[in-house]
Amino acid sequence: MRSLGGGLLGGLAGGMLFHSLFGGSSAQGGAGSTGGGGIGLMDILLLAGIAYLIYWYIKKKRTEASATAGYYQSSGNVELPPQPQYPPAYDSPQAAAPGGDQDLERGLANIRQFDSSFDEAKFQEWCTDTFFKIQGAWANRDMATVRNLLTDEMHRILQGDAEALKAQKKINRLENIAVRSVDITEAWQESGSDFITVRVFANLLDYNVDETTGQVVEGSKTDPVKFEEYWTFTRSVGANPWQLSAINQAT
Repeated sequence: MRSLGGGLLGGLAGGMLFHSLFGGSSAQGGAGSTGGGGIGLMDILLLAGIAYLIYWYIKKKRTEASATAGYYQSSGNVELPPQPQYPPAYDSPQAAAPGGDQDLERGLANIRQFDSSFDEAKFQEWCTDTFFKIQGAWANRDMATVRNLLTDEMHRILQGDAEALKAQKKINRLENIAVRSVDITEAWQESGSDFITVRVFANLLDYNVDETTGQVVEGSKTDPVKFEEYWTFTRSVGANPWQLSAINQAT
């Protein structure tokens, strides 16, 4: 598409060129005839200046277009690191909240308003313990041991996936788990419930074995994998127990 700036420059240059070559308006015709109707030094300098402006403008636009195209082409070739097999993304319709530090502080303040005992550091520590408990239950293919830590929907989904592993006669081994950080990223209240999302960054050995032979059928028992996930916990407003309601992998 022709830009507005390009059209103005082109029109200006064309008008000045026509004026210089053909002597301008009728009001200046006499003077042009007296001078022989040629192009003067000032006209040449003016045309040269306009030509340079047009050249600079076109070059600038081409450079910007080339840089933009290069970015999109390169971004499409980025290879993402392999994701661990557990846990898959278990999204929840209520697991998204507005981002930003101000929203986070406001959300935490609202939670503390109805639960004066709420402490961020203790909550993060509890999240770490809960992470290990849920990982252990998953590896045992029995989510009943952590039923109180899961919402009804999360328990149904996770137990269903655990049963699928049993049907395939596979065991998902999770070993050498090292949690690097657990950080609160979102906090809000909705429909009489508290919600807090934490970012879990960890690495571990994650592989599947055949339950009969013990042979590794997926993953690696020697190469650890890293993962970054967002775990969302919810509870009824007030000093009530938290439960896991959603798991989302970072994008």
